[in-house]
Amino acid sequence: MTLLLDSFWRAAAYCLHPRVILLSILPLLVVGSIAGVLGYLYWDSAVAGLRSAIEHWQLLAPLLQWLESIGAGSLRSALAPLLIVALAVPVTVVLALLLVGVMMTPALVNLVAARRFPRLQRLHGATFWQSVATSLGCTVLALFALLVSLPLWFIPPLVLVLPPLIWGWLAYRVMGFDVLAEHASADERRIVLREHRGRLLLVGVVTGYVSAAPSLVWALGAFTFVFAPLLVFVAVWIYAFVFAFAALWFTHYALAALEALRGRPPGLGPGARAVAGPAGRAEIRFTPSHRAN
Repeated sequence: MTLLLDSFWRAAAYCLHPRVILLSILPLLVVGSIAGVLGYLYWDSAVAGLRSAIEHWQLLAPLLQWLESIGAGSLRSALAPLLIVALAVPVTVVLALLLVGVMMTPALVNLVAARRFPRLQRLHGATFWQSVATSLGCTVLALFALLVSLPLWFIPPLVLVLPPLIWGWLAYRVMGFDVLAEHASADERRIVLREHRGRLLLVGVVTGYVSAAPSLVWALGAFTFVFAPLLVFVAVWIYAFVFAFAALWFTHYALAALEALRGRPPGLGPGARAVAGPAGRAEIRFTPSHRAN
């Protein structure tokens, strides 16, 4: 847990680095431009078409009648924009995450490695195309999980649990692979991801909850159509910055764990854990059974 907290505050401090701020603009330019162009060209027609479909969809008739009965009939006009936003948010999040993995993560890993782990040998355990394949495969599984679990989102407790868990798993799989691809061998990467699975998944879940914050901007954009184009860019930049923080958190943790793994005596099992030592350097802490050995 010490290493987890140490890597957290280091990642937060690195977010203030000018290079990190500049890198977070790259996904904004790509995703924001795509979303802005699509919104400009198709927003009105998409809202009108979906609104017409809602009015003629018998399954939603009880919901519309209930809104009328409680004096919230005006929300009917906002239902179509909200549904479009709800469908667009997962696609935007996934695209932002993929762009962070491709455009930002290698640069952030190099920044952390140069400043904190200059002597950590690079074994090049995975190629660029392996990283891309892993990202795409995990993304497809995450989207499938979101689609399957979508009916459960209408249950209040589950809507607060399922999406962050899915995003957390996706961030853990994609960023855990990417941050170790350059420095770790294939065997080292599997060992680090296996031995630290719980803590890395926790990092991903925390990131999943933090990534829900930009959704407030999307919800605001559904009601304030005049500012929708600007809010698209704001939301995408927040997504990119959140994922940049997540990449830094994964990088600090995973590289410290890798450094500790290489300093572990041969044959020592996973009972020896990596923790943050003096000046943030990774150390091996031994359980009593390992000391006996």
